[in-house]
Amino acid sequence: LLLLFIVVPLASSAITTFVRSRTVNLFFLLGVPLATGVAGVYLIGATAEGRTIAHSVGGYVHGLAIPFVADTFTAVMLVITSLAVVASCVFLRTTGEDQYRFVPTLILLMLTGVNGALLTGDLFNFFVFIEVMVLPSYALIAVTGTWRRLGVGRMFVIVNLLTSTLLVIGVGFIYAATGTVNIAVLADQTRFGDVSPQAALAVGIVVLSLLIKAGAAPVHGWLVRSYPNTSAGMMSLFASTHSKVAIYGIYRVYVSVFGGHPRWEAVLLIIVVLTVAVGAFSGFGEFRVRNVFAFQMTAGVGHILIGVAVLTSAAVSAGIFYMVHHIVTMSGLLLTIGAIEQTYGTGAFKKLSGLIRRERVATVLMIIGLFSLIGLPPTSGLWGKMGLVRALMENVTPATIIMVITVIVASIVSLLALQRLWKNTFWGDDMDQYHPDSPATGRAPATDLTDDVRVRWPLLVPGAFMIAVSVAMFVGGQAVMPIIQDASDALLNVDPYVEAVLGQ
Repeated sequence: LLLLFIVVPLASSAITTFVRSRTVNLFFLLGVPLATGVAGVYLIGATAEGRTIAHSVGGYVHGLAIPFVADTFTAVMLVITSLAVVASCVFLRTTGEDQYRFVPTLILLMLTGVNGALLTGDLFNFFVFIEVMVLPSYALIAVTGTWRRLGVGRMFVIVNLLTSTLLVIGVGFIYAATGTVNIAVLADQTRFGDVSPQAALAVGIVVLSLLIKAGAAPVHGWLVRSYPNTSAGMMSLFASTHSKVAIYGIYRVYVSVFGGHPRWEAVLLIIVVLTVAVGAFSGFGEFRVRNVFAFQMTAGVGHILIGVAVLTSAAVSAGIFYMVHHIVTMSGLLLTIGAIEQTYGTGAFKKLSGLIRRERVATVLMIIGLFSLIGLPPTSGLWGKMGLVRALMENVTPATIIMVITVIVASIVSLLALQRLWKNTFWGDDMDQYHPDSPATGRAPATDLTDDVRVRWPLLVPGAFMIAVSVAMFVGGQAVMPIIQDASDALLNVDPYVEAVLGQ
């Protein structure tokens, strides 16, 4: 039944290609990711206490067949990415972007790639599903056809094509060095730290390609330029899937191959510190809200990678929790500011002001979301930042001290950068002009702002839901952490994974 995670969205994508009915398209667009999330919740229970579910496609010999594997880490990622996809698609439905030809088809095809990448136990097929995920995005990023988005789409295509080439080269090198691309076989071969220099180099190439796809510094420029220049709904969709699937791949491959005997620690330390610092400081140079959030995405990638850099049980748990928190928080913030942009026609600092008096609900949502980014209560960000710091201080070394200082300083700097965002958009004088919708050009010239112009509540619902999930993770932290710990144990203890895939 694991194959249904791939078959259902792929078949739905085909159906929406031929059936030109908005009702049918909407049914599949919302129903498929929702069903994926529900099935993911079931998998969390089915994989509890270290259990792993695996299926070898076609009944071929274990180790040679293409395996699909689910452990708690996989299940958690299926749930949280599906949740964000549902919220993003509801927003796209409200803004009307789902009416563009093939948008539901492309999103469902992208979801096929996401689910396949999370479930496959074969590195070459991981590359294939990454491509299935990325290819529809080439159209989605420029779906409205504006010149800016078409230009951004060109850069997006070039970077991802080059990165995919690097990824498949790395996978080929792994096969040349080890004789397999099956993750379970790799884990079985290297579980005692017996990793050849050739295999370590090959894994390093794979990790490098995934770092570029995730948007880690210093190779983050393409992401912070492309994501903010698509629509808010699409940016939320990409932020919740593309970069996070790449980070999932880093966790899965790096931990499975190196286990408790990591390599590339010094390189990962530099990447973590640079990514966190660049993401935090660069927000000061931006003048649009979603551009600031794009750099916060970069900082979030650095925080998540701490789990791989330190590679202890506590660090991996903290990294996974931070990834879940970051997906939820960024999706909530992007959809909330997207609702404001949809109403007022802009997300630029100099064109927005005084929203605290006009948009009370949106203001509250933004406050809670910004608190979560910084790591303040009552949000999941508090447990995320505390978990990382506690994990780093378990075994004090110069490297962990550097990372703790970086996390603390970056939090303070992020607070100041986001305070600047707040001052320019929500504080200040009342607005007197805005850019309303125009059927001909998309946005009309600046028009006098009247009192009846307000963000419609359907636009706020998706962002409010994701922000509420962040608060729920804060309140229910004791219920969430055992699941995250199971996900961490599933990664670090490869024996159940190996046994399930190889039939031992």
